[in-house]
Amino acid sequence: MQIPIFTVDAFTNRPFSGNPAAVCLLENDLDEDLHQKIATEMNLSETAFIRKLKPGDDFTKSSCFGLRWFTPANEVPLCGHATLASAAVLFHVQKNTNSVLTFVTLSGELKARQVKDHIVLDLPLYTAYPQELKEVEELIKAAVGDMIVQDVRYSPDTKKLLVRLSDTYERSVLEDLKVSAQHFLSAEKTGKVKGLILTVKGNSSGKGHDFYSRYFAPWYGVLEDPVTGSAHAVLSSYWSEQLGKKEMLAFQCSRRGGELKISVRSDGRVDIAGQTAVVLKGNLTL
Repeated sequence: MQIPIFTVDAFTNRPFSGNPAAVCLLENDLDEDLHQKIATEMNLSETAFIRKLKPGDDFTKSSCFGLRWFTPANEVPLCGHATLASAAVLFHVQKNTNSVLTFVTLSGELKARQVKDHIVLDLPLYTAYPQELKEVEELIKAAVGDMIVQDVRYSPDTKKLLVRLSDTYERSVLEDLKVSAQHFLSAEKTGKVKGLILTVKGNSSGKGHDFYSRYFAPWYGVLEDPVTGSAHAVLSSYWSEQLGKKEMLAFQCSRRGGELKISVRSDGRVDIAGQTAVVLKGNLTL
């Protein structure tokens, strides 16, 4: 059996930056255990599997597909960058003729549309609530040491902890921070955190990026994720409230880095737009 597979760098317009995802196009159902084996083999933060929902469906003409995401360790309920990558494969490689694509996922129906040179994802918006510092003090210490923390929030829907560093810190401080995410596993005692977001306020002059972030998920086998759509489904809600803005520009300052255009909607969802670069096309032989 041959499965078409692609590597797409998401939230960037040039190869070897942004966040790489593998995307598999499934003509037929795949044995359940093969999803995880392929994702482990690809060893990227995410491997996406696009499947046809009905026998007569076509990757070029149909507008609705099933979509699942796997890290090298397990399946996840939401992945923004691999959804962006999946839409890029359908729009740019398969030349899908529809203006909007719908993906049926563990997080409900997600839509992707093309707007000029960006692909816009329609994602759920997740609220992060004030978090008792004592419960997560050891985890925060493992992440940022003695740095000044301005706010701590927790998103129960996504199991993500959001840690905002002091506004006195510049972007470069977040970029230069040496993080040993493997230590998070023993430092996290509550059992409820599956992802850690570090964030800092951006340029207050109204030009440039509104906020910066880094994201770590060793609980899913991902020490640091380069650019994370699902984390921005939490960050968008938080920074929209903090800055009083619905339209924002964000930058995730991992080593590869990536930019996200954010539009918080009134219906409890968020549009996150990014660019993509397809860097590899091939076939898996099973």
